[in-house]
Amino acid sequence: MREIQFHKFAKRKIQMSNILDSTELKKFIVVGDRVLIKPKSPQEKTSSGLYLPPGVQEKEKIQSGYVIKVGPGYPIAGNSDVDEPWKNKNEEIKYVPLQPKEGDVAVYLQNSAFEIEFRKEKYVIVPHAAILLLIRDDELFE
Repeated sequence: MREIQFHKFAKRKIQMSNILDSTELKKFIVVGDRVLIKPKSPQEKTSSGLYLPPGVQEKEKIQSGYVIKVGPGYPIAGNSDVDEPWKNKNEEIKYVPLQPKEGDVAVYLQNSAFEIEFRKEKYVIVPHAAILLLIRDDELFE
């Protein structure tokens, strides 16, 4: 099992801020309990100095990346006095919010992620249940 190096996040400060400022990416609307993540660039060599072939990192079961957008959460059923709740259109849907926030580093299960490509950049859509760990450093993006 490969170690995740937490002390290298400070070097990603400039790169992450460029991703978050993209106006086209802000047009994405993440639905339900899903999270849009920009995967971290894979390590090219091991701690002992061996260079890894491309694709080794992609086969790992656990990946990490930066949270770009977060869905609204899990919908809550509204309490309605009407016998036919679908007829009450004035009631606004309420959600249980998700834990991830934009800018967090998420460690997630690779086999639950759905990969998409936008403007030649790779992103993954991950269900909230597939996120194992969040790293939130408020000072990182100041």
